[in-house]
Amino acid sequence: MLKVYDDNYFMHQAFEEARKAAEQDEVPVGAIITFQDRIIARSHNETERLVDVTAHAEILVITAAAHALGSKYLTDCKLYVTLEPCIMCAGALNWSQIGSIIYGAEDEKNGFMRIGRHLLHPKTKVEYGLMRDECAQLLKSFFTGKRQHVH
Repeated sequence: MLKVYDDNYFMHQAFEEARKAAEQDEVPVGAIITFQDRIIARSHNETERLVDVTAHAEILVITAAAHALGSKYLTDCKLYVTLEPCIMCAGALNWSQIGSIIYGAEDEKNGFMRIGRHLLHPKTKVEYGLMRDECAQLLKSFFTGKRQHVH
């Protein structure tokens, strides 16, 4: 049987990265970048492990994709990420000129859409809500667990 590599498949791959982050006690955000319907880079948050507030899944996956393609511009690539990118990541995505961003859960507190879509490159396409519930639940469970360990 032929495997279908569509947006759902790729978001599931990003979700698996988010799970890896949770297992490593990192905020569970996962990201992948595709080029011509093939995964060229994958990552998840590593801010704790690297002791680096900029080590968001999106930043790490942009770097990996640029190395894979040998280009700082990702105009023909798609980013799949489980959480709406923050303002810092939106800036990096702008500079990379990413072709498309598909994200799962909204981030009302820190997401770039609070400021506006204009933070991205004008040609970048944006879609959201794919696996929204699963992505949001993974984050909610993670932070609920964190709060229980504090008390």
